[in-house]
Amino acid sequence: MGVKEQYRDYVMTGFVKRVEPVVADHGDGALLWDADGTEYIDCFAGISVTNAGHHNTKILDAAKAQADKLVHACSYVYHVASVGALAETLAEITPGTLQKSFFGNGGAEAIEGAFRLAKRYSGRNEFVALESSFHGRSYATLSVTGNSGRKKGGGPYMPGVAFAPTPYCYRCFAETTPDKCDMLCARRVAEVIRLHLSGSVCAFIAEPVMGEGGIITPPDDYFKRVKQILDDEGVLFIADEVQSGFGRSGKMFAIEHYGVEPDIITMAKGIADGWPLSAFIARPEIADSFQIGDHLSTFGGNPVSCAAALASIEFLQDGVIEASAKKGADFKARLEELQKTQPLIGDVRGKGLMIGVELIADPTTKAYGTAAAGFVRQYCLEHNVLIGVGGNFGSVLRIQPPLVIGDGQLETVFATVADGLAAYAKS
Repeated sequence: MGVKEQYRDYVMTGFVKRVEPVVADHGDGALLWDADGTEYIDCFAGISVTNAGHHNTKILDAAKAQADKLVHACSYVYHVASVGALAETLAEITPGTLQKSFFGNGGAEAIEGAFRLAKRYSGRNEFVALESSFHGRSYATLSVTGNSGRKKGGGPYMPGVAFAPTPYCYRCFAETTPDKCDMLCARRVAEVIRLHLSGSVCAFIAEPVMGEGGIITPPDDYFKRVKQILDDEGVLFIADEVQSGFGRSGKMFAIEHYGVEPDIITMAKGIADGWPLSAFIARPEIADSFQIGDHLSTFGGNPVSCAAALASIEFLQDGVIEASAKKGADFKARLEELQKTQPLIGDVRGKGLMIGVELIADPTTKAYGTAAAGFVRQYCLEHNVLIGVGGNFGSVLRIQPPLVIGDGQLETVFATVADGLAAYAKS
């Protein structure tokens, strides 16, 4: 029985939109090959995970060396060198005075843990999140996810959650423009805290760049205004860097673009270039509020994953992030130029190599170009380029390749996307 048949008969896949699957066999850098030897340029990186590239030998060697010594011992019952070293490294590379980390396995686990910590520290129990956000598929993380498409059929969800407007200038909730609104979306956070809940808000959670929502990039001063509100209200700021962290935005963490220090940062995906690992980090006075028995993870802080993460961070710091920032800016500029002559493109946005191209069916009404996005994604697949689709209504092309992607490969990606748009327009 082949892999496709095994997936059909034995793997739960009903939650994935039906497309012709690629049977991934091996990869190298920004390239992925299927079992038949077909080569693809990977512009989705396993949903923004393999930031340092497929088959990065530096990372593989570090993981193998650790695996030869110790694979598992429970890193909270025993102390392991790679775990301690990674925690120290995260304290060095995160903004401000964030210092103590807890390690888990996936992004949802990191956010659930951050919520538990925020409750312990604050003595409060309510949360504010953003419309169009996505924070994971566990109970608490879906409860603070502002996208009904991800939540349908799973409710009722956790009480004590309210949502503030999305900082989404292209589709402003107030139908105004940044030069007129005085950052209304940020100012609304104060009203949500004061009016929508019971006065027990412990934390506000937001993605610095909103991935699943369609690479929504908040205005430059958004988080400064929000952080001032949060400080005035005694509310913690949790930055969800699960997708935007580890160089994806052109900086180690996307919140660095906005010049504010979160109280807690959650991270996963790109932290270890594909090895399962997540973390949340907090200031010492917040981290130390955990009490005996409050939290644990059997597999959290796996020694092999931590060794891989250390090697991945070192690799990214060696000029890779800076180079990717330029690649992303150049690629985005080319898309913006294409937008001038391609009416299917409503908006181009993003930071670094986290780029969204929002497609529209009608330039006047901005009707969602869901069908166009699906067509272009399939066109790219058939022409050996792998991209993602996101947004509340599946109308945004997501370009998130490994940060090591070459200029020539990006040229091919651009041409393929442009050709796909042209082909849809003709159809």
